[in-house]
Amino acid sequence: MTGIDLTTPSDTEVRMARTFDAPRDLVWRLWTDAERIPEYWGWRDSETIVHTWDLRPGGAWRISSKGQDGAEWLFFGEFLDVEPNELLVWTFGYEGMTDEPLVESLRFEEHDGRTTLVSTSTFETREARDAMLDTGMADGAAVTYDRFEELLERELARA
Repeated sequence: MTGIDLTTPSDTEVRMARTFDAPRDLVWRLWTDAERIPEYWGWRDSETIVHTWDLRPGGAWRISSKGQDGAEWLFFGEFLDVEPNELLVWTFGYEGMTDEPLVESLRFEEHDGRTTLVSTSTFETREARDAMLDTGMADGAAVTYDRFEELLERELARA
């Protein structure tokens, strides 16, 4: 597994990228399929539930993960832009952490049959960005991307 490429291009942004050995349409389909999200979202020992997933501009989303130790994490937001196979923009809130949800854009870029997923999170302030980074955001994202790569590999093996 290769983790993620994480940078902070400005005082209020976090950029994460990961390239998958799969075509963009498959990456998009699995990333945005509410039934498949529990297979890749969050820590390996957590149970993830998709409560709401209305994949359209103005639609809401809400996902919870619960660890074996009983800790629970709740994420929520609204879809702002949905361009199949290309772009997903949503607000992203983390209950108990974010006063104002950040805006995250996910770009799906295909080159020679491989897809790079580029996530750019924009925060209101540098302090909000740094506080989110301090939650273990990078580690959680790396595990999610690793699990997503495993899901892709299973799907490609079936083809």
